[in-house]
Amino acid sequence: MLNGTTAEHVERKALRINPAKTCQPIGAMYAALGIHACMPHSHGSQGCCSYHRSHLTRHFKEPVMATTSSFTEGSSVFGGLANLTMALRNIFTIYDPEIVAVHTTCLSEVIGDDIPTIVGKSREEGGVPAGKYVIHANTPSFVGSHVYGYSNMIVSMVSYLAEKTGTTKNQVNIIPSFIEPADMREIKRMAALTGVPTVMFPDTSNVLDGPLTGKYQMYPTGGATVAQIKSSGDSIATLALGHFGAHNAAISLETKCNVPASLMELPIGVGATDRFINTLRTLGGGEVSAELELERGRLVDLMSDLHQYFHGKRVAVSGDPDMVIALTQFLVELEMKPVYVITGSPGNTFEKRIHEILDPVVPDAKIKQCSDLFELHQWIKKEPVDLLITNTYGKSMARADNIPFVRFGFPILDRAGHRFYSTMGYAGAVRLIDQMLNAILDHKDRTCAEEWFELVQ
Repeated sequence: MLNGTTAEHVERKALRINPAKTCQPIGAMYAALGIHACMPHSHGSQGCCSYHRSHLTRHFKEPVMATTSSFTEGSSVFGGLANLTMALRNIFTIYDPEIVAVHTTCLSEVIGDDIPTIVGKSREEGGVPAGKYVIHANTPSFVGSHVYGYSNMIVSMVSYLAEKTGTTKNQVNIIPSFIEPADMREIKRMAALTGVPTVMFPDTSNVLDGPLTGKYQMYPTGGATVAQIKSSGDSIATLALGHFGAHNAAISLETKCNVPASLMELPIGVGATDRFINTLRTLGGGEVSAELELERGRLVDLMSDLHQYFHGKRVAVSGDPDMVIALTQFLVELEMKPVYVITGSPGNTFEKRIHEILDPVVPDAKIKQCSDLFELHQWIKKEPVDLLITNTYGKSMARADNIPFVRFGFPILDRAGHRFYSTMGYAGAVRLIDQMLNAILDHKDRTCAEEWFELVQ
């Protein structure tokens, strides 16, 4: 383990050390997996696709399928037209997907390949069979983050597939930000309990957390179908959960098909989940079920029972901006003090929103976008915290400074259960409380003096 971090903070503009993000194509590939019978395609070198697949595979502990244009030196000079044309023909011939979702990489973006023209040429030459679909998103790795790539691919789903037939369907679209398959399943479950018919896209539930049946499926049963995404243009409204990952797609759908967009944040904790359920109920004419009321009551009871363990605890939070914003609100509901809050993704909305949440309760909090874990560790070295919440990359600083640590967000590479257990809604908040409290009390048991080592905490 490397621990060269010092408490002396030096402002860096041209260098990121252990950045709290990864590149756009990973997000685009993940979003594409949320379409049923879709083959994600990386338009670039084979190494790019291999990295993106392996990173997702390590997080989800599931094999991630994707294809690549396999650029060589010649492609880098003369462009990737021949590579993508041949790739599409081979993909539909060998793997027979219903849809191919192409995303670009640094190399193809620098070259400036015109993907729509290449796809059109391939279709004219018979490389794309009748009744099959190809969509594309521009996702250069040298700008944005994986959350931006995810967002760009969903915008592509809307621009290529969504249709307005003139007949309004009694359904509400739900577009989630970059979250776990279990989170998407939980959001659908809560929506079903309101009685409102919904269409969620993308939807990776039952794709990257499916069962082991003994028979391999290239295209698992999960994912939003092309027909469902097409029907989103006829929906009553769209509920977009997350400014960075979901709002752009909802706005695009409103512009294209005149489907009203309701822009919200991810439903983590009491207040955000209340807003999600009430907005969905209002849009779709549903009602709050007794089961949801019971789940909310259990969460509030647990928060009341355990208040003394959380009150005033200093917390450092890092991760994807939409997840961090939602989690920070929940920490404030628990009367904890998020003193350091960062994301590696760009976007002024992050700092503005976190300030709105924290200025009334933690006015001296350090909040920063485009930051990295090295800088976060410098802050912690100078003024320690009681709890660290971030992805697997935070384990080094947790070990170095003996900090209670909760893994949260993407990627989690050294644990397995996260893809099965949601952090969304009232039930997800109960799980978060359990994780945080266990981390804090386990740390106390390990480090306290003998006379304070109690059986009952």
